[in-house]
Amino acid sequence: MDAQYWDEKYRSTDQLFSGAPNAVLVAEVAELAPGHALDLGCGEGADAHWLARHGWRVTAVDIAPTALRRAAEAAPELADQVTWTAADITRTPPAPRTYDLVSAHYFPLPRTEDHTALLGLLEAVAPGGTLLFTGHDLADLADHLEQEYTPHDFYQPAEVAALLGEEWTVLVDETRPRTTPPPPGTGHTHDTVLRARRRP
Repeated sequence: MDAQYWDEKYRSTDQLFSGAPNAVLVAEVAELAPGHALDLGCGEGADAHWLARHGWRVTAVDIAPTALRRAAEAAPELADQVTWTAADITRTPPAPRTYDLVSAHYFPLPRTEDHTALLGLLEAVAPGGTLLFTGHDLADLADHLEQEYTPHDFYQPAEVAALLGEEWTVLVDETRPRTTPPPPGTGHTHDTVLRARRRP
């Protein structure tokens, strides 16, 4: 699941995702004061567009150049508020203690023994900032697994919560029903959601 894999996936269709922001993002972030957000795995940009239109400055990161091009072209009026960035955070971690919000929805971050990439992601959250990490409920996916990868190979929100230290306050760590229809052909009816705040 490298840059070539994802870019080919985007190029295989005119639009891979719905174009609507993730419902969990809207629900969990709507009441936060805008600041600087890091949108990981931004895809075609729906979350970054929503954040920017609600006053956030956004660094939107994806591994697929095609996705980033589509995202920028879809909202040229937001060019001053969103920086579209091609990067693989397993190789290039984000800047530490920089972002008031780090948002990752269904982001396939590979599990490793030393947790290097995950710890780099956590370190990117500024003091007083928020981590929002959303995944698919694996129970939903048991009969709908894609052949390209195994979801169990990637960090799930509850695992991330267990790795947070004393400087974090976990505000949400739960499984909840989706409020939007699942993608066609999937059994994705529930989300697992982690929202945590780094202490100032």
